[in-house]
Amino acid sequence: MTGPLLTVEGLSVSFRSRDRIIRAVRGLSFSVAPGETLAIVGESGSGKSVSALAILRLVEREGGTIDGGTAAFRRRSGRIDDLLLLDEPTLRHVRGNEISMVFQEPMTSLNPVLTIGEQLAEVLMLHRQLGRTAALAEAGDMLHKVRLPDAARRLGQFPHELSGGMRQRVMIAMALLCRPTLLIADEPTTALDVTVQAEILALIRRLQSETGTAIIFITHDMGVVAELADRVVVMRDGEKVESAETRTLFGAPRHPYTRTLLAAVPRLGAGRSAAAPPAGDGEAPVLVVDRLVKRFPVRKGLLRRTVAQVHAVEDVSFMLARGETLGLVGESGCGKSTTGRTLMRLIEPTAGSIAIAGRAVDGLGRTALRAMRRDIQMIFQDPYASLNPRLSVLQSVTEPLAIHEPALSRDERRERAGALLERVGLARDCLDRYPHQFSGGQRQRLCIARALSLKPRIIIADEPVSALDVSIRAQVLDLMQELQRDLGLAYVFISHDMAVIERMSHRVAVMYLGQIVELGSADSVLRRPAHPYTRRLLASVPIPDPALRGSRPAIEAREIPSPVRKLGDPPVVAPLVEIAPGHFAQAAA
Repeated sequence: MTGPLLTVEGLSVSFRSRDRIIRAVRGLSFSVAPGETLAIVGESGSGKSVSALAILRLVEREGGTIDGGTAAFRRRSGRIDDLLLLDEPTLRHVRGNEISMVFQEPMTSLNPVLTIGEQLAEVLMLHRQLGRTAALAEAGDMLHKVRLPDAARRLGQFPHELSGGMRQRVMIAMALLCRPTLLIADEPTTALDVTVQAEILALIRRLQSETGTAIIFITHDMGVVAELADRVVVMRDGEKVESAETRTLFGAPRHPYTRTLLAAVPRLGAGRSAAAPPAGDGEAPVLVVDRLVKRFPVRKGLLRRTVAQVHAVEDVSFMLARGETLGLVGESGCGKSTTGRTLMRLIEPTAGSIAIAGRAVDGLGRTALRAMRRDIQMIFQDPYASLNPRLSVLQSVTEPLAIHEPALSRDERRERAGALLERVGLARDCLDRYPHQFSGGQRQRLCIARALSLKPRIIIADEPVSALDVSIRAQVLDLMQELQRDLGLAYVFISHDMAVIERMSHRVAVMYLGQIVELGSADSVLRRPAHPYTRRLLASVPIPDPALRGSRPAIEAREIPSPVRKLGDPPVVAPLVEIAPGHFAQAAA
């Protein structure tokens, strides 16, 4: 086949509300050839996902209107059709059969009440008119091809019984069942951990080499672009601002926005931007955690008896100095977020002790616990979900003051809130606005201002920038480091992004199955990893340099053991051994 597989010319899409029209995409043009991978990159609101939905005419179901343009697609028969003009029956045949799409969040893309086998078989029965038995057999074969462990058993399971990485493999299997000539992948790895992301990217590359499928890969992760794409289209505010081959774009970006995007990408190995020792070096630690344990019961039967336990956190110990950042890193389910919530006493520990500023917090009553929370605050991953949409910025930021300092007058609270907003880079005139009137980065600044209102010693930051675009992420990280230097804040910084962990952390603790398997300075852990799991995490990080593509060993898919264990069968916790001054690791099993 010669010539492009898909040619988009002058695509324009808008959304209409009561009082205005939003021009989401304006005059977009690009093409993709058979077997090629084209990356469409840009930050939230750039129009990249809307463009993909418009190509398949799905944007109309989301309230969008295609105002103009063409999308010429070369069919298997050799005929070229404009997808934007096809009638619904023909378009239904093209979707799934010749063009497939993989979405960002597999849990919302899969039907929760149908088994995996039923959902895969439905595609084959609809598009290829296979019988149910033959469809299930082919579905099982495809699950083997995407290397889903124990594929035959997965056919009978429901989506909630699979991990995020497994669900995304199911979505890729579903998209490839009818052997499409074009696969559109919309942020398919954004919600995944770094090791699962590496596995999925390797899987997509392998399947593409076997099938010759063309791919349009939509992402804001420039490391993924460097690993996967042949050509790149950069979008901003609904328009294409640059297009080039991947190596050319990374080596000599021409548009200022492209240069800004690339400059904002955290690169593992770049080192800390503020590597000075913690402000409280040599002082008594502000946080001491000793042999912390958190287990959740698994109940079954009519009497809801406990038959097993989820060992979420197992024998975790560490200390934190004033002005220090401890990076807590690991995959989903490793126990890092549970550790953070247990430190806040949002959930009660099963065993172990926690001391803040020399005072034990286990066993405190409600009044004493409330007083303790002046010293330790939390910033969550999703800033929009963390803010009450019915409360103004003034109310949200001063809510902790109303609880802990009720004697403050209304004017004093407003003055404190205004000063906090200015401290995090927002104007005082934002006080009477509401969360929906702010961008994601601005909302996270509001959450930081709220956390600072009581002048805490410690902040637990649980994936505070993972929901933000790369340039906004850099701004928030800079702000957090500036506040740490000025106020002596101590952070427990929870993340699965190793480059962000390196940039923010003085020390790093690596968690696996609820245990700390390696602990030491950021430099020693990230440059001289001792535990196999740490080495695997680091090997999985996509490198934002296309010249290094293929230079690393392939990441083999593997299944993390379940943290659920029978009663009376606790896991073995290997002791941490000092392998270098201040650098500890478990002996590999």
